Amino acid sequence: MAATPDDLPQVVAAVDAGRFAEAESRIAARLATDGMGAGERRALEFERERMRRIRLDFSLDREAVLAQLRRQVPDLREAEFEAWDAAGLVEHMDIDGERRWFKRAVSNLFRLSPEAAARRAPPVKPFSEGPFERLHPHHAEVLAAAASGATSVAPRRLEVTQSLVVDADAVPAGETIRAWIPYPRAIPGQQEGIHLVGTSPAGGQVAPEDAPMRTVYLEGKAEAGKPTAFSITYELTVHARHVPVDPDKVVPVERDDPALAPYLAERAPHVVFTPRLRAFSRQVVGGETNPYRIAQKLFAAVDRIPWAGAREYSTISNISDYALGAGHADCGQQTLLLVSLLRLNGIPARWQSGWTYSDEDVGYDNMHDWGWLYLAPYGWLPMDVTTGRLESDDPALRWFYLGGLDAYRIAFNDDYARDFVPAKTHFRSETVDSQRGEAEWRGGNLYFDQWDYRFQWRMLPPDGGRTGGEHTNTTVGETRG
Repeated sequence: MAATPDDLPQVVAAVDAGRFAEAESRIAARLATDGMGAGERRALEFERERMRRIRLDFSLDREAVLAQLRRQVPDLREAEFEAWDAAGLVEHMDIDGERRWFKRAVSNLFRLSPEAAARRAPPVKPFSEGPFERLHPHHAEVLAAAASGATSVAPRRLEVTQSLVVDADAVPAGETIRAWIPYPRAIPGQQEGIHLVGTSPAGGQVAPEDAPMRTVYLEGKAEAGKPTAFSITYELTVHARHVPVDPDKVVPVERDDPALAPYLAERAPHVVFTPRLRAFSRQVVGGETNPYRIAQKLFAAVDRIPWAGAREYSTISNISDYALGAGHADCGQQTLLLVSLLRLNGIPARWQSGWTYSDEDVGYDNMHDWGWLYLAPYGWLPMDVTTGRLESDDPALRWFYLGGLDAYRIAFNDDYARDFVPAKTHFRSETVDSQRGEAEWRGGNLYFDQWDYRFQWRMLPPDGGRTGGEHTNTTVGETRG
């Protein structure tokens, strides 16, 4: 296949469609030509890596996906599976004519289909759910504390240890492993009093306060037969937020305001006003002109998209459009979709992400993504569309997460897909978000199948002492809120 300078869009489209052989042929032909810029070369090389990652995500053949299903539905009928698969409820991808299924397709099926969920043989484990995804005393606590007019209330102080452990012999002995672990930055009224207690190995380099995706950078030597561990420990105080909004006071923003313009614009590849997004926006918004009412309509519409475990973000060429078309989405996908829709409607919106947790016996914590929108004259207000509307007749509680946040989340990132400080040399494992960390060596990136991560935390007394908060929870593995 002859190479042309506009091969990249065709390669991306071929990868998205599962035509990997065609994509590889185009990549090889283009890389063999002269005069190519470094940016185009890197983009083409990433498409080759994206295909490898897609194969890791879509790791199940028909026999394997049926075996997983029959562990929970022993009397599964072939016709049932075919119907669920044809309806897109068992996420699959046809790669060069061979159907492959997403490694989390079976667990997602039971979330997406009540019919499939009803077929599970007992005992049936309930779906996991965060404590603040339903009405909780903390929500009332926040509203009561904010009744005086304060918008930053109900502080919680905690200590966090986050670790990244590279598998033994993932890197040749004696080689230097470079690691980045997410680290919060001070955000007035949201998270403050941040104190780095220590790093292992010692001497971790903290990114500047203004880094939109802040990390601590560490280096360590690989030893034969031994995992290589990196960790950071820090303390901080997190506040809940609540801003009551009077819709009659909300007015459109000035679109040419230079401080807001970046948050009204498209930002390819994940915030793009595609024809599908425009059609969905028209259907949802109708003739509404009040920015707050528009935001409510869009928030509710995106909230109705069922949650499901996600593919790795780096494998998706346009996350907001994917979230709208897939019929399900996780927190980051829903957030990018809502950010795109708000911007399309002249409402500034931006991203935020990090980790959520709870000090209750459920021992809950999870990676999580949410966002912010700008409403004049109120300014920037938080939003969490995945937690969504709460079941309450009180509008302040029902719309708690459109203008408010709980005090049980750390923000690591105030934007998506931004470079680290210091920047990585090789491709990131997570090209959009930054919650688990990153690692590489001079021979290349270390992908998620070559290391693990841990998030440990304990609540501290509000005065910053170290005698309270005995509960400690540890998360290991693959989750996202």
